[in-house]
Amino acid sequence: MDKIKVGIIQHSSVHQNLKASVEKLTDLLAQAARQDIQMVVVGEGWLSGYPVWFDYIPEAALWNYPPTKKLYARFRENSVVIDGPEMKHIRALAKKYEMVLSLGMNERVEKGLGIGSVYNSLVLIDANGEIVNHHRKLVPTFTEKLVHAHGDAAGLKAENTKVGKVGGLICWEHWMPLNRQALHNDAEQIHVAMWPNVHEMHQVASRQYAFEGRCFVLAAGQMLKAKDLPSELTLPENLAANPEQYVLKGGSCIIAPDGRYIVAPVFDKEDIITAEINLEEMYYEKMTLDTSGHYYRPDIFSFSVNRKRHDF
Repeated sequence: MDKIKVGIIQHSSVHQNLKASVEKLTDLLAQAARQDIQMVVVGEGWLSGYPVWFDYIPEAALWNYPPTKKLYARFRENSVVIDGPEMKHIRALAKKYEMVLSLGMNERVEKGLGIGSVYNSLVLIDANGEIVNHHRKLVPTFTEKLVHAHGDAAGLKAENTKVGKVGGLICWEHWMPLNRQALHNDAEQIHVAMWPNVHEMHQVASRQYAFEGRCFVLAAGQMLKAKDLPSELTLPENLAANPEQYVLKGGSCIIAPDGRYIVAPVFDKEDIITAEINLEEMYYEKMTLDTSGHYYRPDIFSFSVNRKRHDF
C-alpha cells in the first residue's frame, strides 16, 4: 500500500466567531495543501470553539446566570448548520485540494424540532467534497450538558474515503466500550480522536484505542489563550494576570497500530502536525489481536447498534 500523509491542525479557532473561524480554516487548509497532506483533522468543536469556560470560570455554570445565557445565544448563533453556506464552502475546499477532512464543530439545526439545541459533532468529508459521515457525540460530558444535546448513533461508523476507512469519536466517547466495538467491527483503518486537551489520560485512551483496534489514531487537541475566553464572562484573577497563557494546550499526536507514537504529543504550540503512515502496518499487528475477528466471540456475545437519526 502507498503511504498516506496525514495532518492535525492544532491552531486556535476564532472562538465564538464562525465567519472569522471559517476564514482562518480556509488559510490553514491552503497551508496543508501546500504540504501535500492528504487527510486533515480539525479538533473538537473547532467551529467555533469548545466550551472550556466552564472549567475555568465556575460562576458560568450557575443556574439562571445572565452572562452565560447571553453567551449561549452567541454560542448557538456561531454554530454550524450542516447544509449551510459555511459547510458548502469547506466542502468545496476539500474538493479543490482533493483532501479528506475530519472536522469538529458545534452544530445547530434551523428547522424542525430542537432549534434551540446545539450538538457536539464530527463531520467527515471525502476528497470529492461529499460528506460521508456525520456523527453527533452520544453523551455530553459533565458541564458540556449545559450547552450540548445528546446525539445518536447514526454516525457511529467508519466510512470509505480516498485514504482508507475512517471513523472517529469525540472525547469521553472513547471510554464507552461499545462505541469502540462498533467502530472496530467496521474495519476502521484510521481513527480520529477529538479532545479539548490531549492530556495524560486522553493520551492513554488514544493509545489504548490504537492498540485495541489495530488502527492508526490521530488524536487532535485544541489551543486557546485565556484572553480569548468569552467576553461575556469575567476572568478569574489568575487568568487575568496572565492573559497570554494557554488554557487549552493541544497535545495532538499520531499513534501507530501497536500503540507507539509516530509523532509524540505537541503542547503549547500552534502548528500543523504531520506524519506519513502505511496502512499495511495494521495487518502486522492483527496477527496477534483482531477484536472483530479471531479475538471476537459472536457465539458468546451479541452486539447491535441502533443507527437511526433522532431529531427530538
